[in-house]
Amino acid sequence: MTAGEATIVDTPDGVDREGVTAWLTQRIPSLSPPLTFELIAGGRSNLTFNITDTASGHWVLRRPPLGKVLASAHDMGREHRIIAALGPSPVPVPPVVGLCEDIEVNGSPFYVMDYVAGSVLRTLDEVDSAYDASGCQAISCSLIDTLAEIHAVDVGAVGLGNLGKRDDYIARQLHRWYGQFQKGEIGEIPSVDRVHDRLVAAIPPQRESTIVHGDFRLDNCLLSPSGEVAAVLDWEICTLGDPLADLGLLMVYWADPGDSFAALGAGPTTAEGFLRRQEMLDRYTETTGRDASAIGSYVAFGYWKLACILTGVATRYAAGVMGDEDAADEMAKGFIGLVRQLADAAEQSLDEVAP
Repeated sequence: MTAGEATIVDTPDGVDREGVTAWLTQRIPSLSPPLTFELIAGGRSNLTFNITDTASGHWVLRRPPLGKVLASAHDMGREHRIIAALGPSPVPVPPVVGLCEDIEVNGSPFYVMDYVAGSVLRTLDEVDSAYDASGCQAISCSLIDTLAEIHAVDVGAVGLGNLGKRDDYIARQLHRWYGQFQKGEIGEIPSVDRVHDRLVAAIPPQRESTIVHGDFRLDNCLLSPSGEVAAVLDWEICTLGDPLADLGLLMVYWADPGDSFAALGAGPTTAEGFLRRQEMLDRYTETTGRDASAIGSYVAFGYWKLACILTGVATRYAAGVMGDEDAADEMAKGFIGLVRQLADAAEQSLDEVAP
């Protein structure tokens, strides 16, 4: 190798080096190939890759999982449209480079966005290494305030008024995710069926329609060193509907010290300085003026929905399409166990709010 010659490293599955490089070259005049592609750990649905060039340029590519995917899921065009529309709004999102729907380029549709620097917190160790108690409090406040900003977006003004149906959000979600659960290949889990029937029988009245992120949580946000939300990620299942569904799901993810079960496992929000779940709820209702007295039902729905989503993840791991074949069977079994725990938590939540 001669002096100054760049080394091309192995390209991960899911990226066609030549196709993606040519596509990006047409859109980024300053691009300096060869490019380096790296699969970002932590994704359980769409695949996300870091892209860097020899001039320290940095971008992010999103594409569907490898192999067969569930119908209506992993719509790159829709996800790109949402992020592009929210760019001028107060909601922090990464700037988009472009969308490619020509499958000849990379085997499936994909989009690319600018890289946004920030921390992603999934464990207590990651919290402790980056933030003190005051930083954790700032994260809590910024996170809940960002959720309020998402729900305050004028969907017509940003061009998302026809993103989806607005009414009967929970009923539509129950139908959608129960269908996905039934398509999963993980065996019978009676508690998922029981909770579905109970939720259908007692849907809270929907008072308004807003953007609903669909999976808003701590580790779907990039955080600045001061604890501000630098960008909200993973808009894959965003639609229009009941904003309290986002709040209920955030409560599912938001672990308090002493909780017997945490959806995020390590429970990073149990660290000193993070607001407690009730404080998060209070800040949201004070900021938005919304009535969240029925939040228990939305929390139960959040547990159940997450169980259905992870059914699809378990199925994809079992089929070996998640880019982690060596540990596929073990991962699939782990997610099946988590599906059972989430369904049990949903049932317990319903018992607590039952008259």
